[in-house]
Amino acid sequence: MVTGDHGGTAWNVARAVGLVDPQREEAMAYVDGRALPPLEELSESAIRDLLDARIIARATPRQKLDLIELHQRGGAVVAMTGDGVNDAPALKKADIGIAMGIRGTQVARESADMVLKDDELETIVAAVAQGRAIVANIRKFVIYLMSCNVSEILAVGLGVLMQGPLPILPLQILFLNLVTDVFPALALGVCEGSPALMQQPPRDPREPILTRRHWRSVFTLGAIIAISVLAALLVSVFWLDKPEREVTTIAFLTLAMAQLWHVLTMRNRESGWIGNEITRNPWIWGALALCMLLLLVAVYWPPLAAILSLTNPGLSGWLVAIGFSLVPLVAGQLSLLRRFDRLV
Repeated sequence: MVTGDHGGTAWNVARAVGLVDPQREEAMAYVDGRALPPLEELSESAIRDLLDARIIARATPRQKLDLIELHQRGGAVVAMTGDGVNDAPALKKADIGIAMGIRGTQVARESADMVLKDDELETIVAAVAQGRAIVANIRKFVIYLMSCNVSEILAVGLGVLMQGPLPILPLQILFLNLVTDVFPALALGVCEGSPALMQQPPRDPREPILTRRHWRSVFTLGAIIAISVLAALLVSVFWLDKPEREVTTIAFLTLAMAQLWHVLTMRNRESGWIGNEITRNPWIWGALALCMLLLLVAVYWPPLAAILSLTNPGLSGWLVAIGFSLVPLVAGQLSLLRRFDRLV
């Protein structure tokens, strides 16, 4: 706490909010800003003591700026709350300036990055939680779509090398990308934040949306989906002895359903398999139901089936498609025996 108020006032406020423990802290222990020399005259030990101080009272606007600079030099992301005209320079210099919306001055509100309309500090915690949830949802959205696209590329590429029936045709890829992939991805964007997000350390502000571990997950999950599709194709050709159009239909359904179930693996790793931010999102289940309905229409509505070169695969074909489509879901939930980092 850095304040221009008297030390006794600052101590009582700090004790009331739990910033200090009156049973363990020395009574009325605070740094008096009036006794502090200029920043350039402080020794290294004095700077360390100043950074470790819980309460700094009678601080001037210049001292608030110096303290922010010291913390920023140490690599910290500094948030500053204030309400007065004298707080405006520090609010501007901080990485995140937070002004009070009710009792804060106009100058403080204009200098801040965030304005608390209710003047409650708990709102800052809620804003941090919401911000982390938004970043996590963006990552889930991108990882889901990228891994689905990678699975299609690998399935087609490996299918060509196998010199057999193509696992998926161009119009079928277009159907997946424009219809079935879109709705689950959009539903991921409105997921509630996992409670585990607030237990994780802050994210480096220089960190990109997708880090190296995320790209590794994209290609790994995409490869698993593609392998499952090719396995369903091989079973249809060599075991079920299906004609080419049914083989392509089975591979198409395997890919489509594997991508749909894949959305369930976008949960936070610390969340449970059953109860998590994905399964609690009603939009996810609505998207899955809608996409399954669209797949049935694509297979059994003759005009659309003719355009997409699909046909009824029969009971055995459906069983193969459903069975192999569940393989990526299980592998994703197991996180490949936890060899890979969490997705978000």
